[in-house]
Amino acid sequence: MFLDYYKLTEQPFGVTPDSRFLYLGSKHREAMASLIYGTETNRGFLALIAKPGMGKTSLLYQYLAYWRDKARTAFVFRTDCDSQDFIRHVLLDLGVNVSGMNLPAMHDTLNGLLTEEMRAGRRFVLVIDEAQNLEEKVLESVRLLSNFETPWLKLMQIVLAGQPQLADRLASPSMSQLRQRISMVIRLEPLDYEEVNAYINHRLWMAGCEKPATFTVGARRLIAEHSEGIPRNINNLCFNAMSLGCALRRNTIDRDIILNVIADLDLEPLRDQNRVTKKSAELQGVNPRVPGSETRRSTFGRRFAKLALTGALLLSLGWLTVQVNRDEPRVIAAPATSQVSASRNLVPTNSAAEPTAAAQAPEAIRAMPGQTLREISRQTFGKYDDEVLDKIRQLNPWLTDPNQIRAGQKIVISSGTAVPNQVRRVAERSSNPLTSEAGKQ
Repeated sequence: MFLDYYKLTEQPFGVTPDSRFLYLGSKHREAMASLIYGTETNRGFLALIAKPGMGKTSLLYQYLAYWRDKARTAFVFRTDCDSQDFIRHVLLDLGVNVSGMNLPAMHDTLNGLLTEEMRAGRRFVLVIDEAQNLEEKVLESVRLLSNFETPWLKLMQIVLAGQPQLADRLASPSMSQLRQRISMVIRLEPLDYEEVNAYINHRLWMAGCEKPATFTVGARRLIAEHSEGIPRNINNLCFNAMSLGCALRRNTIDRDIILNVIADLDLEPLRDQNRVTKKSAELQGVNPRVPGSETRRSTFGRRFAKLALTGALLLSLGWLTVQVNRDEPRVIAAPATSQVSASRNLVPTNSAAEPTAAAQAPEAIRAMPGQTLREISRQTFGKYDDEVLDKIRQLNPWLTDPNQIRAGQKIVISSGTAVPNQVRRVAERSSNPLTSEAGKQ
């Protein structure tokens, strides 16, 4: 703790609404005066609206303290309730035992208390804090409380205090009747630099600080700028600054310490880091919100899907290969021993021997890059003449120009008495550029 180091008797920048530390700047004094004036003139409904952290609750405690000896007061801050619970909270704050009471019975009890206070010549003041959380049905019940009145006097003065959302609720068309009954709307504005400076001095003085110069001028200006004049933000900055100053053994809080505190309290880097983590997880296919076991199951599912897809592709390729091989002729590289038998099939002969099954089976070779029909004939049959060329053209009727042979093109070199349709289909497919390119792959 920095209390001993800075010689303080108590915490100057606490988080509780201690009325001793309430600094009534010009804006807070104006709001307090408006609340008191509206109550004294029996205006019925008053509304106090301020941003979070503006010291609204502390101001309400000060307002209730002013009326402690002059009126009967009730303070309700639990506003996440229905109409019956709301009336119960009011009676409990007044010290009434509500066990076993239904809503009509509680209304009768409240009416009796209001009548007693009127006869005693005292006002009844009801303060509702955090009123922006009240549902419309409960707000309508609050409006009906204004019916407790006499021809000349309102028996209950009600203060609706809340954040800016309360203004939105009251401005809705469904709340027009309640809005018409609110005679004064009081606002708490942020503190300016002079008020921030006086606010810090007031709290240090109340905590027993003998040196208000503990915070330098530069530090105070930075606090006023970064806090936006909101007392709760000022408290957070000053508390952390004095804690850091004590750790660093600094007798004064300067601008550098405030900058360090601002950086420590900044949540944006943490939000950016969280965004980067989520983005990285999304790119990697991992959901950061999924527990570990579910992540493993998700990873297994993705791997299984990949394996299934790969298997399907392999099966498709295998089926395609089977279909092609079933239609294509057997491709051979014509060895020297086969040249003789092949040439016998091409050269006319008087032999009456029946052709063998091997001779009747179509045989083909695949043209190598740069090869011509002449080279193929010489390598395969040992010669190239008009007779050989005519025979090859009969076996390969799709050869429109024998001098133009594509690399990879199939050339039928042996056949039966005629070119079978099966061989013709294979040869035609080989002459197709798309099929040829697929064969290269």
